[in-house]
Order: sequence, then structure tokens, then C-alpha cells
Amino acid sequence: MSRQDRRGVAVITGVGRRRSIGAALALGLARDGWDLALSHWQPYDDRVGLERSPDDPRSIAAECRAFGVDVELIPGDLSRADTPAELIRAAQSIGPVTGLVMSHAESVDSSILTTSLESWDRHFAVNARAAWLLIRAFAEQLPAARTDEPSGRIVALTSDHTVHNLPYGASKGALDRIVKAAAVELGDRGVRANVVNPGPVDNGWMSDEVRAWGTDATPAGRLGTPQDAANLVRFLFSPEGSWINGQLLHSNGGFNVG
Repeated sequence: MSRQDRRGVAVITGVGRRRSIGAALALGLARDGWDLALSHWQPYDDRVGLERSPDDPRSIAAECRAFGVDVELIPGDLSRADTPAELIRAAQSIGPVTGLVMSHAESVDSSILTTSLESWDRHFAVNARAAWLLIRAFAEQLPAARTDEPSGRIVALTSDHTVHNLPYGASKGALDRIVKAAAVELGDRGVRANVVNPGPVDNGWMSDEVRAWGTDATPAGRLGTPQDAANLVRFLFSPEGSWINGQLLHSNGGFNVG
């Protein structure tokens, strides 16, 4: 892909596992001509024990480079307050950063009576505070002048899951509000910011029972895939998607409608 065909640099968080929405996002945006800074954090992937290979981030990056784009892997612990700004600065070594996709998450099940203070704080640090700090660092490096065309695009992945996953659901609710605020507050910098709720996606965490329940609750007759979520994000990052702003979009096959 020639340099003039490139779309800019997009930062994507949560690209630690091959079987993930983050991996599908990376491959989809690479196919569309975006240079990529891919963030991952292996200690989290190891802690939660989801399906993965230690080589997943490198193999995802290699597959993205096959589309002719530049890709940098940038590991970072988003529970640390200094990591978001460091990630944006590192991404700028590739070129101007004009896209931000937040697909990372801290997600460890617990309920009202079983959630620890440590878990609550860690979920909010990763899912809410890091999102705010990523958006702030992203916006600060954009031109501070309104343009008719978008100069920056932000998409965050969210969820409705709350019951018996309280700190995850509560912190995702905070994430939604942060991104909606960005759509308004950063309009003078040409930012378009949206939230995508992909519904139940079978990316390695589901039991057979959850898989059957999710399928039954989806009128489309199947569970979502990482590619389904990536397709919507690719549209939002395209010129055709530039009029969509400040929205929480459900791309879930009709899950739990009615």
C-alpha cells in the first residue's frame, strides 16, 4: 500500500489475543489502510486465563503488516495512570494519530456482596480512568481548530453485563458517559466519538450454557463474532460514517430486544 493511500495512525487497545475483538479490529483497520499502534498487556491475559498463545500479539501484527501498513506493538498496563499518555506518544512515532479504538477491559466476575475494594478500583482504573486519559492524550495532539471533516475518530467497546459482574458493568457505564462527553467537548477539534455495544460475542470466555442462552436470546439466531464488531468500527472510521457522533450503538443481532 502506498503512503498516499494510508488513512493515518490508529491506536487500538486490547490486542493481546488472537481470539478477540481487538484482533479483528486490528486486521480490519489494517485492511482499510490504517497504520496501527497495538496495545496489549500479557499479565492481564495470563491472569484471566482466556484462550491465547504467547505469540498472539506478534502474529496479529505480522498479519496486519501484510496489508502494507506500519504496525507497532506497545505493551502497557492501563491500570497505571501514566500508561495512556505514554501509549499515545509512542504511537506518534509512526505518524499523526487520528484514530483511537478502546477495546481493552478489566473483567473479573463479582457481585455486590463479593466485590473487593481492590477489584472495584482496578476495574475503574482500567475501564474508566484509562479511557478518559487516553482520550485526553489523543485530543491534546490534534489540531485545536474546528474542521468540516473529522480530524480524529474515537470508538470504545462497551457492554450491558452488570449482574454478578458489578465492577465491570459499573465501570463500562462510566466509559459510555466519558465517550459521549468527548463527542461534544472535543467537537472543536474535529473529533467524532461513539460507543459500540456488540452484545454477546463468543471470543473464548463462554461456557456451553452461556453460549446456548446467548444464542436463544438473539433473534438473528447466532452469537456475535469479533468480525461483526470490527465491521461497525470500520464503518465509523470511514468517510461514510463521519456523520455519526455521540452515539451508543448496539450491533448485536437484536439481542434481548423486547
